[in-house]
Amino acid sequence: MIQPAVLIALLATTIKPLGSFMSKVFQGERTFLSPVFVPCENLLYRICGVDRDEEMGWKRYACAMILFNLVLFVALFAMLMLQHLLPLNPQNLPAFTWQPALNTAVSFVTNTNWQAYVGEQAASYFTQMVGLTVHNFVSAATGIAVAIAVIRGFARRTTATLGNFWVDMTRCTLYILVPISLIAALFLVSQGVIQNFSDYKTVALVQPVTYDRPKLDGTGSPVKDASGNPVTESVTAKEVTIPMGPVASQEAIKELGTNGGGFFNANSAHPFENPTPLTNMVEIFLILLIPLSLTYTFGAMVGNTRQGWALLGVMLLILAASFAVLQGVESSGNPLVAKLGVHGGNMEGKETRFGLTGSALFAVATTGTSCGAVNTMHDSLTPLGGMIPLSLILLGELVPGGVGSGLYTMLAFAVIAVFVSGLMIGRTPEYLGKKIEVREMWMSVVTILAAGVMVLILSGIAMISPSAVASMANPGAHGLSEVLYAFASMANNNGSAFAGLTANTDFYNLLGSLAMIVGRYAPAVAVLAMAGSLAEKKYVPPSLGTLPTDKVPFALWLTLVILIVGALTFFPALSLGPIVEHLTITM
Repeated sequence: MIQPAVLIALLATTIKPLGSFMSKVFQGERTFLSPVFVPCENLLYRICGVDRDEEMGWKRYACAMILFNLVLFVALFAMLMLQHLLPLNPQNLPAFTWQPALNTAVSFVTNTNWQAYVGEQAASYFTQMVGLTVHNFVSAATGIAVAIAVIRGFARRTTATLGNFWVDMTRCTLYILVPISLIAALFLVSQGVIQNFSDYKTVALVQPVTYDRPKLDGTGSPVKDASGNPVTESVTAKEVTIPMGPVASQEAIKELGTNGGGFFNANSAHPFENPTPLTNMVEIFLILLIPLSLTYTFGAMVGNTRQGWALLGVMLLILAASFAVLQGVESSGNPLVAKLGVHGGNMEGKETRFGLTGSALFAVATTGTSCGAVNTMHDSLTPLGGMIPLSLILLGELVPGGVGSGLYTMLAFAVIAVFVSGLMIGRTPEYLGKKIEVREMWMSVVTILAAGVMVLILSGIAMISPSAVASMANPGAHGLSEVLYAFASMANNNGSAFAGLTANTDFYNLLGSLAMIVGRYAPAVAVLAMAGSLAEKKYVPPSLGTLPTDKVPFALWLTLVILIVGALTFFPALSLGPIVEHLTITM
């Protein structure tokens, strides 16, 4: 239990300072980094023709965000299609075909980083750095910029503007993401994460290794026998190719920006990405740092830091409970293995250098946020253990959620909680001095349900589509969990996978792209519309009938609302997947 205690201590010492720093940055106040970055900021504005003092209404802010992301998508798509002609490709990797190129470009623009390809076998150094790493910065900055605009909607009174998207993006990248990523990358290099442009190294094994692997057909799908079981083939390896590359620079921002993905297919389980228990703890810290700190930024910008602490308490309560359950069920082990007389924790799919606790902490951190980086194969978790990361994603990733997206999703839930409580006591609901009316409620509902509706619809389509069913390596309840997890991960912009599912097919590439687009932009536009409406409202002073939203009772009520909405939406699907599987193996 030392590991979670150390993690909590690190976060407790950094949330307030970083949250306060971010509030100053986005309010244009002077910080200790201003002498370094103000000249850079002004130069960028002059080059791009941006007037830093020009404010935008919510529609213009949303349009700027969407157009900027569209340009980024086109640039990355072209880069993937032309990869074979671009520099820094020592392995002469071919270009992507259009379906995986489309899926990958959508994935990184939307902060999802879903990877239907093997990184070290498909992406060149140029693609990894200029394409994927750059998008890790700008997609993270996009989410934070939207969250800051929403905060201004609550903080401002009788105005039609929410700030300037270009200024928010620039300040977020320059003052927050780049400095922390630089420090984190240097630390990771010091611990053994590689950073080079070397050719891949081929070395002989000390002794040959023979193993069985799934046999694939010409399309890359698993071959199955007449009974529907996967066909395997025996392979003897005498040498191994060790991938190289500029890993540390991508690893730092992929964790800090809750992007996820991985330079290598094994992701953060790979020793070149996450070599030691110390780097494992630091990477978990980076994943949680900005989403949790933004709660203090929210409190500081609305003029009541207790509001931010209340939201932080809700996030930590659900996150801690999730970790406790996951740690407990994985420590209890697999019932089927126990029947064979082998007792102990379930270490299948986990790295021994991290252990159960380091693996469970990483799993809840990466799915409680929209990170998606993994140091554990979630497919190998026990059924109830696998249900925890799946449930965290399905809740909408708001404990603490992705950078920016977690906070504005939590605020949408807060609006709904205030509205319901207002109905219960017969008063017009108010939140932070703003009356919550029909428009705000509609936008909140869209924010929290858009991704979930996509998950259920697309998972249902997959279950009746022969090509989608053929991609499942496991039948029954576990196979359903794999499909449900895949669409939950894409629609909620997480990017992690349950494994066992061949996702590089036309079906998952195309429908997955749709899920990622809707899951990213429908909530973002809806919450900006809500912020625009709130910014135009007059301030209503609190009265005796005003519900205090910075107290423990409201935090508990908000927690209950989140869990009820999640259960009503997804419990039937979870019942058919991990819960049925758990009952099957324990009978």
